[in-house]
Amino acid sequence: MAEFDVIVIGGGPGGYVCAIHCAQLGLKTACVEGREALGGTCLNVGCIPSKALLHATHELHELHENFDKMGLTQASVKVDWKKMQAYKQDVIGQNTKGIEFLFKKNKIAWLKGWGSIPAAGQVKVGDEVHTAKNIVIASGSEPSSLPGIEIDEETVVTSTGALALPKIPKSMVVIGAGVIGLEMGSVYARLGTDVTVVEYLDAITPGMDGEVAKAFQKILTKQGLKFVLGAAVQGVEKGKGKNTVKYKLRKDESENAVEAEVVLVATGRKPYTDGLGLQALGVEILPRGQIKTDAHWQTTVPGIYAIGDAIVGPMLAHKAEDEGMAVAEVLAGKYGHVNYDVIPGVIYTTPEVSSVGKTEEALKQEGRAYKVGKFSFMGNGRAKAVFQAEGFVKLIVDANTDRILGCHIIGPSAGELIHEICVGMEFGASAQDIALTCHAHPTFSEAVREAALACGLGAIHA
Repeated sequence: MAEFDVIVIGGGPGGYVCAIHCAQLGLKTACVEGREALGGTCLNVGCIPSKALLHATHELHELHENFDKMGLTQASVKVDWKKMQAYKQDVIGQNTKGIEFLFKKNKIAWLKGWGSIPAAGQVKVGDEVHTAKNIVIASGSEPSSLPGIEIDEETVVTSTGALALPKIPKSMVVIGAGVIGLEMGSVYARLGTDVTVVEYLDAITPGMDGEVAKAFQKILTKQGLKFVLGAAVQGVEKGKGKNTVKYKLRKDESENAVEAEVVLVATGRKPYTDGLGLQALGVEILPRGQIKTDAHWQTTVPGIYAIGDAIVGPMLAHKAEDEGMAVAEVLAGKYGHVNYDVIPGVIYTTPEVSSVGKTEEALKQEGRAYKVGKFSFMGNGRAKAVFQAEGFVKLIVDANTDRILGCHIIGPSAGELIHEICVGMEFGASAQDIALTCHAHPTFSEAVREAALACGLGAIHA
């Protein structure tokens, strides 16, 4: 039995960041992880491998669509799926080994195995019980499904199975038009798969700014994805060489079906807390499965904390990381803080889509007076040079104070561009602050400045 100041359960982005920062703050720290590699879902079967496949298939798209326009010609190109999968695995390995190195560097004990909490201050891993002054639950989430769907991770798959299919399917139905479904749908559409996305709501990407969502769907449709919206999936029937997705259209209750070789169930994720023994301890669980925490991320049992996908809030790796850093500060007797109003979201398709802060729809509901500044990438020289002039920057500011309330970008490097606005919002910036800041030319970021100018007298290049 070993004694620690902190034991973190879970080695994903929230857990490993929390463990490292605890160690930096002088706390004797251990991290429990049952996978063969650290990094959790994100590094092993989520964010990182999906970005590797998105990158590889984007290069393939560029080769087919744009290389010849630039005077780059080639005889033929063949997709070697096994080699692409090996590249993906190499990317995973580099990242997970990096976390393992950081654990050794910071003298963090990796308790290999699956953990449970038999009592406050105790964590059991295998047959051993370790003690800790504080425990942090960072157990993450798992894919959720729908009634009438049996997932086998072979032909009816979650994102985990979709990342490692044995061959490129001829057809695929994606159930759910959220981030995961659209990213993986894009990967396979670029590889030649006939992709149909079935979504319950009447628009893709729930919660996204409505104007951006419409533009995004239009662009993805041009790229070959098909959409069936307002469709309630009733179930999936497995057959020889094909699966049949049955759904009802909500507008008229008509019954329909679509067949595909592979069905990707991308209907969201749910907290993963199985086996921890939380209910026996008296840790309160909310109706949707999240662990209840207070303003300092402590559960209803003193000394037990929770962060990331296991608690309320957006299921984003960077949100979990911020909470991990903040909890470490709290446990070291300092003040931990997370600004939940400034957490960006990104979809890594091409074009990328990013957002932070309020949408127009939310502000209308609040009855708040606002102004919108927009700028199309058609007016951006760099974007036109790289065949990515579709999309725009949309900046939303308070009508009276000019303070930035939100930003929504669809276009090249949107996931990078959004952070200028995140920093601005942290400092309470106005659109004029952005507009008066010199931006290098030619860069994509000039479109952000132009959108800020559009909140005033008007953009220059529009």
